[in-house]
Amino acid sequence: MATSPAPSTGWWARLPRDTRDSLFLLGVIAAVVAPHASHLPWWSSALTGVVLAWRGLLAWRQRPLPSRWGLFGIVVIYAGMTWLTFRTLVGREAGITLLVMLMALKTLELRARRDAFVVFFLGFFLVLTQFLYSQSLLTALWSLASLWGLLAAVVLAQMPTGVPSIAIAARRAAGTTALGLPVMVLLFVLFPRIAPLWGVPTEAIGRTGLSNQLEFGAMNEVANDDSIALRLKFEGPLPPPDQRYFRGPVLTRFDGKTWRAPSPAVSQSWLRGRDDLATTGPAVRYEMTLEPLRLPVLPLLEMSPGGPGSEMALVDLTVTRGPELQWLSPRPITERLRVQASAYAGWQAGLRRNRLQQATDLELPPGLNPRSLAWARALSEQPRFAGLAAGPRAEALAAALLEHVRTNDFLYTLSPGRYGEASPHVIDEFWLDRRLGFCEHFASAFVVLMRGMGVPARIVTGFQGWDAEAQDGYQVVRNANAHAWAEFWVEGRGWVRSDPTAAVAPNRVTEGLALRPQPGVIGQLNPTLWRALRNGWETLDNRWQQLVLNYSRQNQFDLLKRLGFAQPDWAALGQALAGVILLLATASAGWIRWSSRPHDAWSRQRASIAALLARAGVPAPAHESPAAWARALRRQLGQKAEPAAQWLERLERHRYAAGSPPPAWAEFRAAARMLRA
Repeated sequence: MATSPAPSTGWWARLPRDTRDSLFLLGVIAAVVAPHASHLPWWSSALTGVVLAWRGLLAWRQRPLPSRWGLFGIVVIYAGMTWLTFRTLVGREAGITLLVMLMALKTLELRARRDAFVVFFLGFFLVLTQFLYSQSLLTALWSLASLWGLLAAVVLAQMPTGVPSIAIAARRAAGTTALGLPVMVLLFVLFPRIAPLWGVPTEAIGRTGLSNQLEFGAMNEVANDDSIALRLKFEGPLPPPDQRYFRGPVLTRFDGKTWRAPSPAVSQSWLRGRDDLATTGPAVRYEMTLEPLRLPVLPLLEMSPGGPGSEMALVDLTVTRGPELQWLSPRPITERLRVQASAYAGWQAGLRRNRLQQATDLELPPGLNPRSLAWARALSEQPRFAGLAAGPRAEALAAALLEHVRTNDFLYTLSPGRYGEASPHVIDEFWLDRRLGFCEHFASAFVVLMRGMGVPARIVTGFQGWDAEAQDGYQVVRNANAHAWAEFWVEGRGWVRSDPTAAVAPNRVTEGLALRPQPGVIGQLNPTLWRALRNGWETLDNRWQQLVLNYSRQNQFDLLKRLGFAQPDWAALGQALAGVILLLATASAGWIRWSSRPHDAWSRQRASIAALLARAGVPAPAHESPAAWARALRRQLGQKAEPAAQWLERLERHRYAAGSPPPAWAEFRAAARMLRA
């Protein structure tokens, strides 16, 4: 007779129970700590990895754990390094660093189940702290997986006998997690959004690279950042490519290498002036979802209405129109914003500026870039510009500069090399020697040369253009779309936008094609697949942001209206939340009571029999068999209990003897009624 082969077991199943469970717990802890590696000091991540590897080696070789005095020494060293790094032992960064250390070292002290539960709860808390740095979809999925692993470890700790499978523990943990998800969703929907407890973390935010200064040659770092800066949804047709400029910081002061925004005191003074604004034509209305910028400027599509000093109220933030027509925030924007705005293609700004105010936009650092300034003076003294009025002359000089860029061997490139290493005259080196650069090089040279020819000019930074393909109905502007252009002042017209980049790289402006670095391996092998994967993930992440991260108290009040609350407010929200908690408590009590009752057929039948016998005054202990109950019946009630006793004996034969038919349940009910009579 052939026998089936015994199931094969791998090395994992042959490990001792303690070793296997310890290695599984260490793997879960590593998954919990991994998202913090980018925020912790390098030495903290390295030391945590060493401690976990040490504990894993001890479990593998089944060696004893180190003494408490040795652990105490490690704690002292760790705390000292934390103090030297942060100069404090409290606060978010120092606190999380110490928390990671405590959980790692606690694994070297797992001598009892109580120690394991300390590790579990430290792990749960560390999962929560991940959202202090990021609330992205990837963080949420990773945290859910970490939570599942911790719950599986808890289930293993509650199964002390035998060698329970980790798969069984994982299934039970998944069931527990699934039961908690509806509660989590209800609390998310109804829990009050109370600032500042509810919001996007201020440290785990995107970086656009824009700032209140522009260093010559530094914007290539922005071009290498392909992450999303903002998303747009227009009510009507899209504006043409030459109107897709998002106005950010305006820079007027130049020290030879770095452009800076005017200081607030100078910017508000009468000497600098305030640009008046007049808009014409139809408005372009749109909704913008802005990623955190770390910049106290709100980049809106040019030209949004509102003169200097006007205010725009956003959620928990009010921005003010600055003197140079940029929207200034009282603090850096460190949360995701959704803005309803409008823009006008026709606009005129800064029409009235006296000579003293114009002089502030003519300043140049003395002694720098002499060759470029001499070149500019020679250009302005050409006969074709003689006799022109101030306004037409400024426009003609700007056109001559753009024509020079267009007809000479200038090259728009992301890798122009570093300027200013051999000489402080960076404009001379760019304009007359190398002629390699991107938007900031061309805009800087244009403004310096215009000032050298006596025309007020300044630099505007922001974004230009967006992706050719929309994502989920949104136009996507990336950090690689960061751009710098110029404005020069024309008498009778005010400030006029001029983008020298369009003269050397028309596609950059007409098609919004920002320079980008070489893609990765997938992008090089299959660019179409790479774009599809990236766009798919970004679309999914946008859904997460719109539906989850942008779920505000106004959305909560709108939900209450749909639920029948006439005047939704904080009180109505509290009533709804209290009702949900009461409903959950009632459902939990019902679940507990239902779970305490037997659910298989044999247990239900025994419970029914015991209840009927109890009514007849005959106890039926749960540990006894039906035959024992039959003997108790005959002993206490005599002959009249014979039908019920015989039925119980037939039930035992059916249950434990092969081939015996089941007795009819109606017969026992009739016999039980005779017993009560």
